[in-house]
Amino acid sequence: MAAEAVRQNACVVQVRARSLARVRALVLPIFLGFSTPCLSQSAPDDTPQSLSIATRPITRFRIGSDEMHFGPLEFSGGLEMTSGDRDFGSLSSFRFIEPGGRFIGVADTGFWFFGSIAHDEAARPAGISDFTMMPMAVPEGYGGDRKWVTDAESIALRGERIVVGFERLHRISEFRLEPNWMDAQKHPPEKMLGAVADLDFLIPVHELRDNQGFETIDFSPQGGALSGALVAVTERSIDEKGNFFAAILDGPQAGVFTVVRHGEFDITDGAFLPNGDLLLLERSFSVTKGVAMRLRRIEAETIRRGGVADGPVLLEADMAYQIDNMEALDVWQRDDGATMISLMSDDNHSLLQRNLYLEFRLVEE
Repeated sequence: MAAEAVRQNACVVQVRARSLARVRALVLPIFLGFSTPCLSQSAPDDTPQSLSIATRPITRFRIGSDEMHFGPLEFSGGLEMTSGDRDFGSLSSFRFIEPGGRFIGVADTGFWFFGSIAHDEAARPAGISDFTMMPMAVPEGYGGDRKWVTDAESIALRGERIVVGFERLHRISEFRLEPNWMDAQKHPPEKMLGAVADLDFLIPVHELRDNQGFETIDFSPQGGALSGALVAVTERSIDEKGNFFAAILDGPQAGVFTVVRHGEFDITDGAFLPNGDLLLLERSFSVTKGVAMRLRRIEAETIRRGGVADGPVLLEADMAYQIDNMEALDVWQRDDGATMISLMSDDNHSLLQRNLYLEFRLVEE
C-alpha cells in the first residue's frame, strides 16, 4: 500500500508539473524578448546594494525522475533563487572569479551583479552569499532610456580586464576592475567605472538585429589555436544562409566567421572549454512546446576567419526538465580536475519565470 501511495503521489506531482509547464508555455511569449521590466529609468544610486537571496535546492534535473546522467553530462544540482528586492533578476551572463565560487555578472536591466556559490560536502550547490548589484554607468553622450543603452547581454573576464557585450545600442566595451580587487576578497568592488574603450566588433553593424546582438563573449584559451583571442557570437543576427554572425576580435586570426544554426534555437551565451572547443548555450520557444534549452560543442578547428563553425549537441531539454529562460553559462575546473558547466536563467522580472542556477559535470570519453 505504501509503495502504491508513493507511486500515485509521484504521478500527481508529474501531472501538476506538466500542467504548470503548459500554463507557462502559453504566457512565456509575452515575457521572452517583449517585456521591459517596470524599473525606474532615472539614474540609480551607483553604490553597491546588498541583496538577500533565498535558495531552494534542485536535486533532480528531469522532473519526476532520478536520472542524473544526460549524454556526456552528469547533473550535480541546482538552486532556485528568489529575493524581495525589486532589482533582482534579468541575469544575462556571468563569469567565475574563483572556480565555482565568487562570480561577476551583468543583468540586461543595466546592472552589475556579484556573489558567491557555496557547495556542500558532496560538492553540490548549497546556496548563494554576498550577493550585490550595482548600476552600470550610462555611456557619455547618451541620455533617455537606460534600458536602451545598458542592455548588457554577455561578459568575458581575464585578469582585471572585463569585456561586456551590449545589444540595442550595439557595442562591445572594455571595463577595468579596481587593482588587486580579486585578491582582496572584497564583495563587490567599491565602484565600477564607465567603459575605458569600445572595441571594434568587426561584424558590419547593419547585420546586427536590434535585440539579437552579442549574447556570447569569451576569451579563448591562451595556449590554444586562437592564442587567447576574444571571440563574440550573436544571438540571432544571421547571414543570407541563415547562420549566426560571429567574430574573432583580435590576434593573428581576427576576422568574421559564422556558426551554423540548427532548427529554431538561438544563442544565449557561451564559454570555452579547456581544449579550445566553444560550448554554446541555446534557447528555443514555441507556443505548443514552450521553452527549450540546448548545449552545443563547437569544435575548435572550425572557429577560424571566414569559416563556418559547427559541432555536436551535448544536451537538449524542454519543460519536462528544471529549466527556464536559460541565458548564462560558464565553464570552470573543480579541485578534483572535473570540468564543470554552470548555467543561470533570466526571469525577465516576470512572476511566471524563475531565476535558476544549474551545475553539470562534463564526463569526457
